Amino acid sequence: MSEATTADQQLRLFIERIERMEEEKKGVGEDIRDTYNEAKAQGYDTKIMRQVIKLRKMSQHDRMEMEAILDTYKAALGLA
Repeated sequence: MSEATTADQQLRLFIERIERMEEEKKGVGEDIRDTYNEAKAQGYDTKIMRQVIKLRKMSQHDRMEMEAILDTYKAALGLA
């Protein structure tokens, strides 16, 4: 087997793996959307849920820093 053929096969395998993962990602995205819709039907605010999920992904330090800056901005705009 030539080196080019091996490289071609390897490339094809990478492409096929990525395509499968893209399909899985699409399915997971649909599941997430369905879960938000279910939560909304139960009366939860999905915008707030998205914010909570975003905050949970952050480190405590980053979250505290963001909240301090937000408080500063709110105070400057008379929203505090």
